[in-house]
Amino acid sequence: MEAFSKGPIYGGMMKGFEQMWGDTMTEIPTGTVTEVPFGSTQTWAGVTFEFLHGASSDFPAASILIGGKAYYTHWTPAKAHASHLQVSSPSAIDAEIAEAENSLASGATLFIGGHGGAATRDAVEFKIAYLKKMKELLAAGKTAQAFVDAMKQAYPGLPGEAGLEDLGKALYK
Repeated sequence: MEAFSKGPIYGGMMKGFEQMWGDTMTEIPTGTVTEVPFGSTQTWAGVTFEFLHGASSDFPAASILIGGKAYYTHWTPAKAHASHLQVSSPSAIDAEIAEAENSLASGATLFIGGHGGAATRDAVEFKIAYLKKMKELLAAGKTAQAFVDAMKQAYPGLPGEAGLEDLGKALYK
């Protein structure tokens, strides 16, 4: 992880952010880095942190169960259309479904992410049903536009509709 964070992908992204936003960004911590292995549980300030594998299609592909009550993933489950940045292939749909099901099985009651706010179990249940419907419509649609139209029909007025075009392009590469 340390090599990745200093490497050309993540490091380059952070340099781009620095150029864009200048000194308004908080500096990246430096010093000793300790990587926490998957499958381990750490306790800090009396709170347990269980480090789990996350959606295999995602970076960093890690999730954390905090205090047995809060489940952290990269993307907070939301009652909204998925982004092409989150779901960029049919296999990513399966990976996101599996991770969402794992999060429900964890017993958590609060679901948080690096993108989005906080959500409850009903948002995770919606996400699973939504992704399963997406998979069904993807298999039925012959073109990206047919997929977009079917998603709009299945979820009229759902937030994020403007991003469906990019999602369709990503899924029909």
